Amino acid sequence: MVAALEIRNLHASIEDTPILKGVNLVVKQGEIHALMGPNGSGKSTLANVIMGNPAYTIDAGQIIFDGVDILDLGPDERSRLGLFLAFQYPVAIPGVTVANFLRSAINARRRDQNPDDKGISIPEFRRLLTEKMAYLEMNNEFAGRYLNDGFSGGEKKRAEILQMAVLQPKITVMDETDSGLDIDALRIVASGVNRLVGPELGVLVITHYKRILDYIQPQHIHIMMDGRIVESAGPELADQLEATGYKPFFERYGLVPTEE
Repeated sequence: MVAALEIRNLHASIEDTPILKGVNLVVKQGEIHALMGPNGSGKSTLANVIMGNPAYTIDAGQIIFDGVDILDLGPDERSRLGLFLAFQYPVAIPGVTVANFLRSAINARRRDQNPDDKGISIPEFRRLLTEKMAYLEMNNEFAGRYLNDGFSGGEKKRAEILQMAVLQPKITVMDETDSGLDIDALRIVASGVNRLVGPELGVLVITHYKRILDYIQPQHIHIMMDGRIVESAGPELADQLEATGYKPFFERYGLVPTEE
């Protein structure tokens, strides 16, 4: 059965300020969607709400994942169900290596399914990590570094892709992964994502710009403005945005540009 992330008439706010104003979206395993929109449209808020960031208040609507209403679940529970968020600004964790972080994450998932599970053995984990790093063309020394501590922007984003490869989520939300990347780093990160995309993984790419979509090619494009998705179409919609910018859409929907 194909897992799906279904967002139904979602309204959310922060500190009594409404941000999401009726978002409807469905992303299924095996699909690549892109969510585009100007600053202040609510894209990153949507990513945070999907993963259960407690700073946001859900005012109405539902988030259904793999048939389960997840609004009352914590971020860790959502992760164990198969959701993954690649952060725009990944946090550094000094003293915790990439390898130890990933092994702990795997064991947390295993124990959620079976409290008596002893966890993945070190030899088995090493084989898994070596396999995934080779698949992503990453140097093995990367696993021994402290997570995101002293990493360049590109290295932080590659660490996120490695987490995706090891944890094997059903749906991944990529919150402006292209932010702060030069063209070479963007190509490397996009290559890693493309290696993972397949029938078992659905992806929602959140971005301001078309350039990442030249490397990670979506079947569906959505434009978010003023807290809701105003248009959805195929890849041609990104080309239209590249040519005209967001101005025609502001005019079409009678909206005023805002800043996030």
